[in-house]
Amino acid sequence: MNAGIGAASVTGLPFMLGSCGNAAKSGESEEEPGGFGYEIISQQDIILFQGDSITDAGREKKNELPNNARSFGPGYANIIAAKLLNDLAAKDLSIYNRGISGNKIFQLDERWQKDCLDLKPDLLSILIGVNDYWHFRNGKYDGTPEIYENDYRNLLNRTLSELPDIKLVLCEPFILTGTTAVDDSWLEPFSQYKEIAARLAGEFEAIWVPFQSAFDDATEIAPASHWTHDGVHPSMAGCELMAETWLNALQS
Repeated sequence: MNAGIGAASVTGLPFMLGSCGNAAKSGESEEEPGGFGYEIISQQDIILFQGDSITDAGREKKNELPNNARSFGPGYANIIAAKLLNDLAAKDLSIYNRGISGNKIFQLDERWQKDCLDLKPDLLSILIGVNDYWHFRNGKYDGTPEIYENDYRNLLNRTLSELPDIKLVLCEPFILTGTTAVDDSWLEPFSQYKEIAARLAGEFEAIWVPFQSAFDDATEIAPASHWTHDGVHPSMAGCELMAETWLNALQS
């Protein structure tokens, strides 16, 4: 599940995006000139992106440096990080990408100490779930929606236990039908994973990033194949769409 993706601009797309269960912004700094509405991000914050191949985007995994294009890969997380590092240059942010291709929720847990807790992020963004269904569907995993929910909840509780002041951003797992890997038979079973992620965002008072809604709206402008070749991994346009959706949710 390698994503051959990059960054391109999507223009003319109407974004009417909101945030469900936005995190309480206690202890945040006042907005400064050039802050562009990112009040939730404070001086010298550490920001971490976590997930599977969509987040991984073919990044290099030897050095795994913050604020480094090679360590990000050319996906949506790179676009977001570049925007934040430009808009909030005075805040001296450290931004990491630790997504790994093929991961399911239990695999995040297996590497969570090294790839999350040891980094002590102030803001954590997670996009996970498509492999939990896809690998079950193709017979490579015996997980269920219930396992996904329990494992995800336990991971979030573990995180808050060690980092009680962390700000959480939970992203909606998404699919687009009519593509090379995804057809209509995915819709009903995969909807359970999206519902679970949304429920956990509310439960943990996380910022909610509605990727599925954004892609659904986008397919009214251009076909699904414009946004993703296989229904899961975003194209250049899809990465830009994800970045705009994420940033809009953060500012809502």
